[in-house]
Amino acid sequence: MQEHDTSWVRTEMALSQQAPAGVRGLGAWIRKNLIASTGDTILTIVGIVLVAMILPQIINWAFINAQWTGTDRTFCATVAQGGIQPDGWSGACWAFVNAKFGQFMFGRYPIDERWRPILVAVLFVVLLVPLLIPRVPRKGLNAILFFLVLPIVAFILLTGGVFGLLHVETPLWGGLLVTLSLSFVGIAVSLPIGIVLALGRRSKMPIVKTLCVVFIETVRGIPLITVLFMASVMLPLFLPAGVTFDKLLRALIGVSLFAAAYMAEVVRGGLQAIPKGQYEGADSLGLGYWQKMGLIVLPQALKLVIPGIVNTFIGMFKDTSLVYIIGMFDLLGVVKLHFSDANWATPQTARSGLVFAAFVFWLFCFGMSRYSMFTERRLDTSYKR
Repeated sequence: MQEHDTSWVRTEMALSQQAPAGVRGLGAWIRKNLIASTGDTILTIVGIVLVAMILPQIINWAFINAQWTGTDRTFCATVAQGGIQPDGWSGACWAFVNAKFGQFMFGRYPIDERWRPILVAVLFVVLLVPLLIPRVPRKGLNAILFFLVLPIVAFILLTGGVFGLLHVETPLWGGLLVTLSLSFVGIAVSLPIGIVLALGRRSKMPIVKTLCVVFIETVRGIPLITVLFMASVMLPLFLPAGVTFDKLLRALIGVSLFAAAYMAEVVRGGLQAIPKGQYEGADSLGLGYWQKMGLIVLPQALKLVIPGIVNTFIGMFKDTSLVYIIGMFDLLGVVKLHFSDANWATPQTARSGLVFAAFVFWLFCFGMSRYSMFTERRLDTSYKR
């Protein structure tokens, strides 16, 4: 029997080596992302010039010449050097935001009772953070507490009227409290309803499919303002005499159904992207319709459309500002309402308030976007070469 020479076979793993100096470090990143080509270099130079022109003015307005404390408009009309700036461009009036901060957060919610929305916010964060961290165990119990128990506790705490709590009518709610309430309920309700509508639109039962198509196309064909007007003004006209619904509840229903119609189309796109073999494989295993959808198809479809789902959530979060037209004051509505305060009537008051509201909206939207990207990377099972 012929013997083979195996002296060339490696018996130990090769030691890891660092990447060449030319492909790592800050210099390599700059060459790859900023000056990789002539066009990239030109765009980089233009971007640096624009930042150099704009950034100093922003820093000067927002920080250096800004007025951080004060009790009325005179503080915001005075620059740091002591002179008066008639056009109001001296700096941001953060004193206005500081003075009105409580109303920006809670609206006209009674000051002595504001511990209740603060407690709800603490419970919301305490239950949400473990739900978002993959390594934290007992996700099922956490989801039950967050989606089922928390809404009940929040409703009792915020409205009161029981357990010795003072009843606070929803017209007194406002600011970020209304924005987050509408957004949370809209997100929690629109996703499951959107999934059901998407499945119904792909159903082989004519009546179910027709109803879902009519609902989706009707809602998507009209603006949210119309839906809110219908929920706030027209709906009471169709109710029996003496029967009415809370205005906040009507807004919640309108926003949720509107978002559900868009969510249905996002989910339907994910369902259509699933290869036919997945459906056939599930059928070959003898799985029923709901088993096939719940165990095989929907998990894959929802993973594919995470960006679209989060995009719908972000759009809905920003669209909550439209409730201002039906007499409800969310964060932006409360900020705009206080522009008419004569004690703070300066050009910088409006600019500072709008910048503050924009920053709060951006903060929440950016957080949702970043977590969406994290979820996509975690669920990505494709092989990267």
